[in-house]
Amino acid sequence: MTEMNTYGQPVGHPVAGWRGAAFPDPEPMTGRLVRVEPLDVDRHANDLHAAFLAPSTTPGEGLEERWTYLGGRPFDNIAQYRDWLGGRAASRDPSFHAIVENASGEALGMAAYLRIEPEEGSIEVGHLHFTPRLKRSPAATEAMVLMMRRAFALGYRRYEWKCDALNAPSRRAAERLGFRFEGVFRQHRVVAGRNRDTAWFSILDGEWPALESAFTRWLSPDNFDDRGHQRTALSPLTQEALA
Repeated sequence: MTEMNTYGQPVGHPVAGWRGAAFPDPEPMTGRLVRVEPLDVDRHANDLHAAFLAPSTTPGEGLEERWTYLGGRPFDNIAQYRDWLGGRAASRDPSFHAIVENASGEALGMAAYLRIEPEEGSIEVGHLHFTPRLKRSPAATEAMVLMMRRAFALGYRRYEWKCDALNAPSRRAAERLGFRFEGVFRQHRVVAGRNRDTAWFSILDGEWPALESAFTRWLSPDNFDDRGHQRTALSPLTQEALA
């Protein structure tokens, strides 16, 4: 029910005891399949560079195509990659993390918290770089769940996902993970000399408990057969959680 102030105007509901959220700490986030830890050039550069150069598991996808919606591949060799990665490791916001496979100890992807606004209780996940081995895997999903869990545990009320509005795989991934589509910011940015309209998605703190239960159910080893194929898909579980 909408509340009215003393002047007869509709106002937002009170947020009792709000003191803001905490800035994300550098402690690793560890799951069954992966850990998500602060990006470090010496620990992660060689693994990530090699993994990004690996052949794609998507039929017909070349090396450059993976970077289309990220502004283009910014490196040609390991030295350039280390320089590029070093700038990201030194950043506070965005706060970059490596996604490390527990079984092998190899870094297989990157992700970042960004637009970190503790006073407002809002934080975004982005700068997602999933190598072919990580893409479309339970490990990739677990990494995203670990980052969500940390954000809501720190007191954030709003967890955002944004992408190029033309990036259909990213939009599908957001919806699969339970993000609600909020709309498109037209002519939001210019990326690599081209217009970018940006699609906005979010998860709110009140939605998180039901979504966390859905993720726990999906990530359970019992949900996968001997060949690693899922028995129950995630999308129906997250849709049910938000119903």
